[in-house]
Amino acid sequence: MPRYEYRVVPAPERGKKAKGAKGTSGRFAVALQDVMNEMGAAGWEYQRTDTLPCQERVGLTGKQTTFQHMLVFRRELAEEAVSDEEVAGLLAAPEDDAEEVAAVPEPEAQPTEKAAPAEKRDAVAAARDAAAALSARAHEGKAPALGPATPSDKPANKADVAAE
Repeated sequence: MPRYEYRVVPAPERGKKAKGAKGTSGRFAVALQDVMNEMGAAGWEYQRTDTLPCQERVGLTGKQTTFQHMLVFRRELAEEAVSDEEVAGLLAAPEDDAEEVAAVPEPEAQPTEKAAPAEKRDAVAAARDAAAALSARAHEGKAPALGPATPSDKPANKADVAAE
């Protein structure tokens, strides 16, 4: 079964000037077309547009609900990206605000019920770190990490990321 990753971007709020684009609707169509072409060139397939409520603060104590228009794109992940067991383990682990990005734990590294309490704590901490890393990567619109994330494995700059 194919697996997908999704990217949600805000819909353009203003049109773009372009040759042949007349009026508000024409300019808006050009702005929307540019966003969709950029995403398509990066391998993302357009799925739908959603309008979702968002609560915002107004003043010191007030709240106001606004509606945000979002464009939803998806692309297929490689089959070996994440196994079902790893996904289930990450979803079951409570999220924690981790400062470091950790790798998804290997299935054989999972603790057994007879493990010592210290080993269980370490395994739970590793699972929380992995869940936080997966969540952070999802917020950035990136695919889940595929292997151990050690400081030596992290690319130094965007050129190294593009080379991978």
